[in-house]
Amino acid sequence: MTDSPTTVSNIGVAMFTVSNQDDAIAFYTEKLDFELRADIAFGPDQEMRWVEVAPRGSTARLALNHPMGDEPGGSSIGVETADVPAEHARLTAIGGIDLDPEPMQNPGAPLMFMLRDPDHNTVVGVETPDSQD
Repeated sequence: MTDSPTTVSNIGVAMFTVSNQDDAIAFYTEKLDFELRADIAFGPDQEMRWVEVAPRGSTARLALNHPMGDEPGGSSIGVETADVPAEHARLTAIGGIDLDPEPMQNPGAPLMFMLRDPDHNTVVGVETPDSQD
């Protein structure tokens, strides 16, 4: 351990591995209504892409990356909503989303539901702390 404090001040980007960045962009922007924040070519021959999506107004972003190993998926993030039942109902009405049949409430935990993207990454819709009163 060092005597110097960390310079890290925020969790700004979570990262999911996806099999196809264009399909992932479509899922997050069309199904979940996230906005596309970045789609930038990089690398020695501009052969790679840095892609970020986020809920509207969010400072945190989700990067959609090609797998570094053999398989995409297996990651998870939590997104907050003040109205878990309404957001669950909105996503249910859209259809075509691997979504839990209903929100769940466990003692000591906030109201939440889970959905999976086409690469089996999990997005957990969690009630914001302020709305749990």
